[in-house]
Amino acid sequence: MADERFLIVRLSSLGDIIFTLPMLAALRDTFCRSHIAWVVNARWKPLLEGNPDLNDVIALPNSSIGAFFACGKHLRENNYTCVFDVQGLYKSALLAKLTHVKQRIGYSFSYAREGAASLFYSKRVKPTTTHMVDMNLELAAAAGAKIGAARFPLMVSGEAQSAVSQFLTSMKITRYAVLSPGGGWLSKLWPADRFGEVALKLWDTYGLRIIVNCGPGEAQMAEIVAANSAAALPIIVQYGIPETMALLRGAELVVAADSGPLHLANALGAPVVGLYGPTSPDRNGPYGGRDIVVRNLDDADTTYKRGNSYSEEMLSITVEQVMEVVGERLARRAAEQRNQRPDEQYVSDAFGKPAGSGR
Repeated sequence: MADERFLIVRLSSLGDIIFTLPMLAALRDTFCRSHIAWVVNARWKPLLEGNPDLNDVIALPNSSIGAFFACGKHLRENNYTCVFDVQGLYKSALLAKLTHVKQRIGYSFSYAREGAASLFYSKRVKPTTTHMVDMNLELAAAAGAKIGAARFPLMVSGEAQSAVSQFLTSMKITRYAVLSPGGGWLSKLWPADRFGEVALKLWDTYGLRIIVNCGPGEAQMAEIVAANSAAALPIIVQYGIPETMALLRGAELVVAADSGPLHLANALGAPVVGLYGPTSPDRNGPYGGRDIVVRNLDDADTTYKRGNSYSEEMLSITVEQVMEVVGERLARRAAEQRNQRPDEQYVSDAFGKPAGSGR
């Protein structure tokens, strides 16, 4: 079906874009000769550039009304045959509508982020699965895609890899863990001083150098981590998306709360320990069954409540709990490396996971 022209509308954010990648892969695997494009906020375009499963990445340049409708006009001129709104917001649904494509697929009222956005779709999907990756795959299935084991197509550029390799060499770092204390609303994050305690224990117990990942507006958090782990000689980095991908891919361990860096690391095949409280790991956890989550409440108690202070659920997670799970994940990683066949090695540039890896 080479005449099919698909458009994915998933404007943001980092973790949600990662959750949409297997949907893209399913479309490519099913409609191997078709044109597939993705419209995304300009901030996140580097995450998709060079993606082997995409023919085109279209950046929504800014939040102005004029730019939005200009983008809609551009999309309309591309003559797509099917549009997926994976975001489920009024904004993304309207953008899909502006394409004038008859087949517009999105979530049903009760599953769209903003329920009434579903009124803009010609086909509404009510998912039967739980994890966001699987739910997004159901959107692809609604267009006829065959769903197999999930894969996460990602491209780490040679330039970004070279920059990170040079940095690591200059700092005499061969083995390292990445701690990422930020990632959105504070109530789903873990206290930065406790990340500092974990950093010290990782250095003392496993000899891992500590790299603290710092996103925009997260400098204070990163400095608190460093101040509480000074003896481990932590290094704070604030990279762009391409370099962050290269850094995460080479880590022996990544520790983070429910955040974009956690999901990016998981998609790239890095060993992950996730810290969860008000958000559900069944729905938003590391995908694939290899990684481990620390959580002290049942899924029935999930709230997704956004707050500007650390939540009781996250405060209940102790450093000792995290270190116990770290030991388990590192042991699992060692077993994976012993048992890995040559044909299961991660492809270094195109994909973060072997094609057969799934949940």
